[in-house]
Amino acid sequence: MEDSRPLGPLPINRDCNYIAAFLTFACCYRCSYCINSFESRPNRSGRIMPGPEWIAGLSRLKDLDQAAGTVPVTLQGGEPSLHPDFYEIINGLPPRIRIDLLTNLGFDVQEMIDRVDPQRLRRDAPYASIRVSYHPEQMDLTETLDKTHQLLEAGFSIGIWSVLHPDQEEHVRAAQERARREGIDFRLKEFLGFHRGKLHGHYRYPQACSLKETRRVECRTTELLIGPGGDIYRCHHDLYENMPPVGHLLDPAYRMRAGFLPCAAYGRCNPCDVKIKTNRLQQFGHTSVEIRFLDEPVGQAACDELPIAANRG
Repeated sequence: MEDSRPLGPLPINRDCNYIAAFLTFACCYRCSYCINSFESRPNRSGRIMPGPEWIAGLSRLKDLDQAAGTVPVTLQGGEPSLHPDFYEIINGLPPRIRIDLLTNLGFDVQEMIDRVDPQRLRRDAPYASIRVSYHPEQMDLTETLDKTHQLLEAGFSIGIWSVLHPDQEEHVRAAQERARREGIDFRLKEFLGFHRGKLHGHYRYPQACSLKETRRVECRTTELLIGPGGDIYRCHHDLYENMPPVGHLLDPAYRMRAGFLPCAAYGRCNPCDVKIKTNRLQQFGHTSVEIRFLDEPVGQAACDELPIAANRG
């Protein structure tokens, strides 16, 4: 994105709960229940921002220290370590920006130890800064635990999370017990999505993820979601489904919106946006997106006719 104007600071909203930097959608695994593909498997071959642009854009963020605690920038994907400038981004961000990492540990652990100060991925929070997603379909438990031990011994703040998929629940609970015996924090996540025709998960808006009829609504979010190309999206649905963005991280004029925005895609929401969960302070009852209803259902066509954002680059 070319713009000769200086970037200037980018304040976050007072109620911002989460900042997600999706460095890339590339992933070394293909989990059948991947939440990134809840509705479809869109083409994600667009441009990814190089490291210097990520550093310049994220360095704009201000007002991260709020009364309820610092809002970190969470690097994720896909698998964020597949970004060619992964370590440069971590080491290039100013220390005032705290960094969390969502990963499947597909990287060389020794390289992480050699190149990153553990304090760069550590902050005062009720959960680990490096959060490992363990997926039994694709990952070996012993290897995952061994890598986690290596990073713990090197001083990193790290824990493991795993989805309680109906077909994997017995294995996941046994994995949790093994991890706890070995002194590793292993937490469970509710499975979100369809399995054998049933929608699983607890949602503030029960029909939001039905994938049936759609409805015109207005939505507001407490999250800043930044896609691999630097585009900013109002929700996970728009991010994953290549919908038009609401701005760009490198646009000097961009500001977070605090109010409601119109949407005709209610019914095809991504579960991440409407599930009832804990906020960054581990307080239960939070939902990322607040929705208010305007009219009656409009049918599938209204959503199908929404324009698709063109890829950058």
